[in-house]
Amino acid sequence: MNTIGLDKFYYAKITKDDSTGVTYETPVAIPGLRKFSINPNGSNNTLFADNGPWETASALGKISISIELAELPLEHQAALLGHTVAKGVLEKKATDEAPYVAIMCRATKGNGKYAYIKVLKTRFTVPTTEVDTKEDNVAFKTPTITGEAVQRKYDTKYMRIADEDATGYEDVSGTWFTSVEPTV
Repeated sequence: MNTIGLDKFYYAKITKDDSTGVTYETPVAIPGLRKFSINPNGSNNTLFADNGPWETASALGKISISIELAELPLEHQAALLGHTVAKGVLEKKATDEAPYVAIMCRATKGNGKYAYIKVLKTRFTVPTTEVDTKEDNVAFKTPTITGEAVQRKYDTKYMRIADEDATGYEDVSGTWFTSVEPTV
């Protein structure tokens, strides 16, 4: 899929993921999405027998996620990383635990159509903070938050992609960001 743009970043906390089902809170938007990266680090191995390749098997590995935003407001940092915020002050404790969330965005394709992306279960880690002094040239520093996605316990799914160019595509533009699970 060739893309030329990216927008509409949303996240939704997971409230339940077990053998009986999965549920999410209402998705929340964070404006200013700059970059989105998903890297499913898989492996493929070959079994050799009778002097040649006999069989291959592949496995899905660690799924690395990276999101760069124009800014990451304190209330969203608190929600994504398990911290607290009160009266404009973000407090981080060593015992804070980031919740699992679904993340969603939309990519603009070269032909002007869209691809919609959902990663169904991700946990982020505390981002690095980097700040420079102001010099004669302005250099923006934007936050990047990274994490890892895993398959859901309920059904082993980890991602959905809808593509307006796909055969049989049914329009999701009005509902993709209103809930994580498809509406029936």
